[in-house]
Amino acid sequence: MTKETSTFVISITPFGADRRLDEPAFRAHLRRLADAGIGVYVGGGGSGEGFTLSDAEHRRVLDIAVEELKGKVPIHAMGIEPRMASQMVDYVAVAKSAGVDAAQIYSLDQGHGHQPRMDEIEQYFTDILDAVEIPAVLSTHQSVGYRIPVELLAGLVSRYPNVVGINCSHGDLRYVIDLVDAVGDRVDIHVGGPFQALAALSIGANGYLSSEGNLAPRLCVSVIRCYQSGDLSGMLDAFARVARLSSALYGQGGIRATKAVLNHLGLPGGYPRRPQLEVSAGAVATLMETIEALDLAKTEGW
Repeated sequence: MTKETSTFVISITPFGADRRLDEPAFRAHLRRLADAGIGVYVGGGGSGEGFTLSDAEHRRVLDIAVEELKGKVPIHAMGIEPRMASQMVDYVAVAKSAGVDAAQIYSLDQGHGHQPRMDEIEQYFTDILDAVEIPAVLSTHQSVGYRIPVELLAGLVSRYPNVVGINCSHGDLRYVIDLVDAVGDRVDIHVGGPFQALAALSIGANGYLSSEGNLAPRLCVSVIRCYQSGDLSGMLDAFARVARLSSALYGQGGIRATKAVLNHLGLPGGYPRRPQLEVSAGAVATLMETIEALDLAKTEGW
């Protein structure tokens, strides 16, 4: 293999019982991720509950992450889907000043069910990339309701040398194949979520993103390490366990469930911030059965 492979976790943002940012818990959580050797995105709109963070909290999350992770594992800013290019420019400027290794440029989300035209999408990315110098990872994400054409992404990669990666979160593997064939020799490509991980690696992508790494970072990393070493049996076993863990967590509430399980295990997790609410004790009990069946305690060293 000549391509560098990797995996990233979209970190949770721990909140205390008062729903304020729990800085000690966040630091402890980041240290646990660093010890596992997994790359980290912070402040994301999904797992990071970024839509609930104030501007000051976004900056604080970035500062803490850089303090804890810089030089240990890759640290990237994620942020949330913007309504205008200027919002993304402002966020990336804050991320650069914090000292992250790279920042994701989310797809444009105009809201109210509207979708931009293709020329508007190109202008959106152009306005951002003309204004920022930090290494940038472009995002094409199903959450906004459309796919960015591969030709448009390839053109941006050609025009802007600071574009170092693309995060592709779409269920259509044919789209991933076209993307890898178009720009996979020039930028890193990671798929969103673990379910496409093995397919992505097989067609020449660099790896995958996950929220499951918040609970089982060593397991998520082991998929990549087994792939790198040619350990087919180990890779398949690790992937099957990650996939089953993902199915169980999302079946019980996603990141809410992840936080509850972390708390149950005595690990830093914290509470979800409203409008999201905590999951039930029954959900945690059900998840613990799955976690014990997957033998995660042995893998993670709990």
